[in-house]
Amino acid sequence: MGFTEAVWTVSRQKYATFSGRASRSECWWFQLFYWLVLLAIFIISILAPSGSRDAPAVTVAIITIVGGIFILAMFLPQVGLQVRRFHDRNISGWWYLALFIAGFVPYLNVISGLTIFVISVLRGTDGPNRFGPDPLHPEAIAEVFA
Repeated sequence: MGFTEAVWTVSRQKYATFSGRASRSECWWFQLFYWLVLLAIFIISILAPSGSRDAPAVTVAIITIVGGIFILAMFLPQVGLQVRRFHDRNISGWWYLALFIAGFVPYLNVISGLTIFVISVLRGTDGPNRFGPDPLHPEAIAEVFA
């Protein structure tokens, strides 16, 4: 899956989908898109034009509002993507919720963040699992007596 296909799939086709599986390429291409947009918003807010005395404050406020709307709009796709990524490892999405909540606890936030990162980096299970077919090889079938 390429960059544009991953962004289109996560943001349009599977906006708030928590079922199924997501490949590593889908996850990381979308993460690249997300962080590039946030970086662009940050750079634009720094380089805001200074025409009059109040212009920079108004421009920065508008850019901050746009950035906040973007972050809120991308919250559900990010969570859905991580849940589908956990499903690709044959791990329930409820574990992501537990790790997400643990991220608000001091000292546990480092451990939960690293755990989410490692699960996102690891390769998904080969073939279908209890959450659906393999996103890389959907035509593969599970062996009955494996």
